[in-house]
Amino acid sequence: MSNYALVIDANKQPLSPCHPSVARKLLGSVNAAVFRMYPFTIILKKSCPEVIVAPIQLKLDPGSKTTGIALVQGNKVIWGAELTHRGQAIKASLESRRSIRRSRRNRHTRYRRARFLNRTRSKGWLAPSLQHRFETTLTWVNKLIRFAPIGSIVQELVRFDLQQLENPEISGIEYQQGELVGYEVREYLLNKWDRKCAYCGVENVPLQIEHIHPKAKGGSDRISNLGLACEKCNLKKGTQDVEQFLAKKPDVQKCILAQAKHPLKDAAAVNSTRWTLFSRLKETGLPVSTGSGGLTKFNRTRLKLPKTHWLDAACVGQVEELSVLTNKPLLIKATGHGTRQMCRTDKFGFPSRYVPRFKNVLGFQTGDIVKAIVTKGKKIGTYIGRVAVRTTGSFNISTWAGLIQGINHKNCKPIQRKDGYSYVE
Repeated sequence: MSNYALVIDANKQPLSPCHPSVARKLLGSVNAAVFRMYPFTIILKKSCPEVIVAPIQLKLDPGSKTTGIALVQGNKVIWGAELTHRGQAIKASLESRRSIRRSRRNRHTRYRRARFLNRTRSKGWLAPSLQHRFETTLTWVNKLIRFAPIGSIVQELVRFDLQQLENPEISGIEYQQGELVGYEVREYLLNKWDRKCAYCGVENVPLQIEHIHPKAKGGSDRISNLGLACEKCNLKKGTQDVEQFLAKKPDVQKCILAQAKHPLKDAAAVNSTRWTLFSRLKETGLPVSTGSGGLTKFNRTRLKLPKTHWLDAACVGQVEELSVLTNKPLLIKATGHGTRQMCRTDKFGFPSRYVPRFKNVLGFQTGDIVKAIVTKGKKIGTYIGRVAVRTTGSFNISTWAGLIQGINHKNCKPIQRKDGYSYVE
């Protein structure tokens, strides 16, 4: 079943989302029109100021590569989306630009003084690849607030409760020995040790939590002393210290001791963006509550839901029960708004070709989402995706299945104007 359709009235005030079949009836009876395709939103032909609307919780599961988004009304999950970021693409572009500029300065031409030491970073500065993550998430939060009656926001603030893991007695012995702390520790260790045995490297087998410095010899329960081992290695190691157990494997021993003290780089980076996102979410004026990643996994496992980003988002925070009314989330991919470069460069940093600032050909702009229906020729079919315009009128369409080249503009119909994202339902 697809997502519920978002509904706004004639004054563009958000109403309760409706079932897809109800949306089809409203559109068929000419009482409503399509306001936006992604996310699918209909606008009624009349205003409804006296309608009582049940508030909706907007739930977020921010991730390094993909952010899960869910709309929950009561205990019903009525809308879901997965937002794919382009942080790695931004990082690669910046590294390419840096290498080209450095090469140009070191070339035997006129001297160019280095200008990168005269800049100061503002307070709260984030790397562009990290800043992109929370800005795109915030863009979609504001977009959904305009189209749905959002009453509160719930965010997974930290992937792992690092303070709780480092000091297990911080909130008392009952929390330490409860069910939730087991999910926090295990999920953290699975990510830290790449879901494989620390000693033999075996994967896809049941893994056990193991003390690197055994408790029998004074080892602690701190997270820096825990690792993952398969049953065979765990039994073989027993109460031996890691130096004794791996005396004949000094390289493996060195890697394990280094990894044990090494924090999760990706988790730390994402946690830094989540705090920035949290402060920006509070600026919306809506109540904002939080939960940890261990609690999210605990809720999802208890409710027997599959592991997906958008269902993880639905399980964020305090959840008693959930009824999932959709199983087809909107897949959103950040594509950017093009580039400010006036010319492309070759691998040596020299100009190769110049590009216009704006591309608008025959009413279409690069980045528009179009629907092309081809009825004859070698490319018969229906294609939906982002268009790359050409002055010849022969366009390229990027779909999730691949790139379709040479589509005549007469076969194209705009669905949604360029907004920096591509979509799949």
